[in-house]
Amino acid sequence: MITIENICFHYRNHPDILQNVSFSLEEGQFLAVLGNNGAGKSTLLKCLNHILKADSGRALLNGKDFMAMSGREAARHIAFVSQTIPNTQMTVQDVVMLGRRPYMRWGFTKQDYQIVHNVMKRMNLNGDINGRFFNQLSGGEQQKVMLARALAQQPKILLLDEPTSSLDIRNQYQVLNLVRDICQKDGITSIMVIHDVNLALKFCDRFLLMRRGQVYRCGNHSILDASSLKEIYDIDAKMVEVEGQHMVLVAN
Repeated sequence: MITIENICFHYRNHPDILQNVSFSLEEGQFLAVLGNNGAGKSTLLKCLNHILKADSGRALLNGKDFMAMSGREAARHIAFVSQTIPNTQMTVQDVVMLGRRPYMRWGFTKQDYQIVHNVMKRMNLNGDINGRFFNQLSGGEQQKVMLARALAQQPKILLLDEPTSSLDIRNQYQVLNLVRDICQKDGITSIMVIHDVNLALKFCDRFLLMRRGQVYRCGNHSILDASSLKEIYDIDAKMVEVEGQHMVLVAN
């Protein structure tokens, strides 16, 4: 159980970036954080992941406040996949091994190597690719490697900041299929910032609408009705169902 309670944050010249943000998630749920640019979506993820220090509030994982933990301890519970892909001259295997750093003392153990091997096999990163340099991979391959590195941390919570923003539609579907599979099979709770509402509807089961640093609505797909789409995005749109798939249809 994840409970986010009254998180507030401001930058020096921009007060009230986040204002009392609260919501809760069950184990294995996949949450899409939606809203216009500047709504505070990415800032929320950075507060949860210790990149930014919230002014106030708590983030509880089974009753323990992971925002109050040390960075090393928090990294054993939370993994973060940024929208920015590093340009590094490291092999794929070495990049994924970095996910074991929160557990390291004197060096990598046989268990660390086994965990990395299993993760890479699951992500179809075994074979010749694990010896290739990361910065020579395609965008889709790089995002899978970053996801593998996050899974090597063995997190309870997976945070993703626009993981599909630079991918073509095929790789978007592959990456989000993998994340959904991780949620369903491993019980990992995922929180993803994404702009594509229809992509979120296809893969996510919970939705958080943010407006001006506040939670506007949180729930299942039914919260994405005409009034909320108008309020959040200032568009005339409605939810439709096509062959069992919910979609947002924008009026001409």
